Amino acid sequence: MKKLNKYIVKQIMIGFLLVTFSLMSVIWLTQSLRFVELVTNKGLPVILFVKMTSLLMPRIFVILSPISLFVATLFVYNRMLSDRELVVMKAAGISPWASAKAALYVGLFMSFFNIYVNNVVIPAAERAFNELEWQVKNDVSHLMFREGEFTSLQYNLTVFITSHEKDGSVSGILVNDERNPKNKTTISAQKGRIVYTDKAPRLIMVNGVRQEINKENGQFSSLSFDRYSVDFEGQNPTKSKETGAREKNLWQLLNARSDKSLTPAEVNRYIVEGNKRILTPLYNLIFALMACTGLLVGNFNRRGQNKIISVSIISMVAVQAGDLIFGNLAAKHLYLLPLMYLNFLLPLAACIWLLLFYNPAMLVRRRTPGDLPNV
Repeated sequence: MKKLNKYIVKQIMIGFLLVTFSLMSVIWLTQSLRFVELVTNKGLPVILFVKMTSLLMPRIFVILSPISLFVATLFVYNRMLSDRELVVMKAAGISPWASAKAALYVGLFMSFFNIYVNNVVIPAAERAFNELEWQVKNDVSHLMFREGEFTSLQYNLTVFITSHEKDGSVSGILVNDERNPKNKTTISAQKGRIVYTDKAPRLIMVNGVRQEINKENGQFSSLSFDRYSVDFEGQNPTKSKETGAREKNLWQLLNARSDKSLTPAEVNRYIVEGNKRILTPLYNLIFALMACTGLLVGNFNRRGQNKIISVSIISMVAVQAGDLIFGNLAAKHLYLLPLMYLNFLLPLAACIWLLLFYNPAMLVRRRTPGDLPNV
């Protein structure tokens, strides 16, 4: 029996990894579109692009994991039924519960693994992503200024740089400033660096020349400088957003009432998020059991097999929809929170009962002498 369970577990895990990898690849590509503009238009380094999109993967993995496990388990047990392996196992006296243990083991393992990912990996990834996103959006020197190109900013300001240096500075600077309608100013410098102030980012240049032409009388003036600065008004760095629910740990979420800075709506949302941190991973267990239960307790024939697969898929979608609906309701009315747990416990109890006690013969009405036809 141990060898049989190992065989089924191996098949389920291979299918799970293939399905998960395929789905995550597709979603990774769609999520990447959010950052394509930063790469093509703003000059975001590819390595930074890969790092940012990779930080989104843990959250996507937790969402996809129950669905992938359902698909993999359904495929493995359906193939075993088609190959008559389940028929042989039943003839050998192996009960449906014993046959479902492999799916149970995988479901439990993935549930505990996802609890770890949900409560440790994802908050850390969300914090790293938000911090990286803030840095990228506010790294004016790299995102606003591309090497060898004129960059037009707001307020009639155009900047050209020759190259970005490894120390974060820029070299070969040319600035055309027409923000003053009376004067046209051109500034060139050997090197410079972006610094941030309370009002706006500032480009500090060294060893350069400032030339100015008065548009009204054509008067020209030139000034050499050792140090000169230009403020980029209207280009203020966005402040790092406050920590959201996804970045908080489980204890902070479940004890949101103690945070006096939160509104009642935020408290409800945080508490629901905390409960989802526990419940969502457990859907790996219930979906693994839902995928195999029907095939193990149903009639072993082609017509019944297709019907069972359809019912299993519909049941999985219904449970998934229930989780979404009840989660939204609980976020508005916290007293409805138990519905989220019922949405998990009822299907789990149904699967366990079917695997342990259900017999197809229970649905066949026994004939009594009164049912016999008169001769």
